[in-house]
Amino acid sequence: MTIEEMRIRIDVLDRQLVELLSERARAAQTIGNLKAATSLPVYEPEREKIIYANVRAANKGPLPDIELTHIYERIIDVMRALQRNELASQRNAQAAQVERDRSGLAADARASETGKKQ
Repeated sequence: MTIEEMRIRIDVLDRQLVELLSERARAAQTIGNLKAATSLPVYEPEREKIIYANVRAANKGPLPDIELTHIYERIIDVMRALQRNELASQRNAQAAQVERDRSGLAADARASETGKKQ
């Protein structure tokens, strides 16, 4: 194969990697929601150890295990940040809803005091 043909092949592989990483990110978001619902922490070091062991076991080369582990460390960091952002968004939405509810209750109370609905 020529360099150009190999570059085209790499471009195809890169697009596949992006699709797989996006799918993994969606799964991480779902897990983040489940963790929030069950009050589990975002950071679970034992689970990460299992992931690294699985990656090393699946590695057929040419990347050395340590390099593949470094790549996965970064992927997991990004996925963990995604989960934290998702949880923060949920907390912000809940806080905003509580504030809206309070504002609505206050407006209703004022309206009932004056005898008219605002």
